[in-house]
Amino acid sequence: MSFFDVLTGPVDQAARSLLGCHLTVNDVTIRITEVEAYSGTGEDPASHAHRGRTPRNTVMFGPAGYAYVYFTYGMHYCMNIVTGVEGVASAVLLRAGSVVSGLDVAHARRPAARTDAELARGPARLCSALDIGRDFYGTYLLDDYLTPPPSPVANITTGPRVGVTGALDVPWRFWLTGDPTVSEYRRHVPKRR
Repeated sequence: MSFFDVLTGPVDQAARSLLGCHLTVNDVTIRITEVEAYSGTGEDPASHAHRGRTPRNTVMFGPAGYAYVYFTYGMHYCMNIVTGVEGVASAVLLRAGSVVSGLDVAHARRPAARTDAELARGPARLCSALDIGRDFYGTYLLDDYLTPPPSPVANITTGPRVGVTGALDVPWRFWLTGDPTVSEYRRHVPKRR
């Protein structure tokens, strides 16, 4: 079975398979250590595709293997890897990674990081370390950017996704147990009016 075939399976299984992969972009390589899965239209109120196709989320509808990059809070980029079968939206958010190559470049891009573990801890920091912006939206990742691990990783922990407003307790956040780059869990707390 090819890695592409793995990505076209159920989104939670695709998410697990991305742990340990290497992603190389703009002279920095990270080992993916934390991800979150988001299912298709109508099934997952936390998904950007919950209400259907829009100009922002159209790449989420496949085919698998493409980058879904979006701008959030008016200041940060975050990146997902599109998964599943073409026509049904699903994607895996890259939440954290460990820099394995290009450490000096990543530190130059993230001067506020006090340690190597902080360079790509969190989805916005990961994109900053890799210098990923809006122009990376729709990039096909399987030929030049994403390398699967030589063997499946062990010791994966699962729990609820971070900061979502719907489907709060769906255990679709996956991470390498004990890895220092994994971000802290924060449940979404609605603002009081």
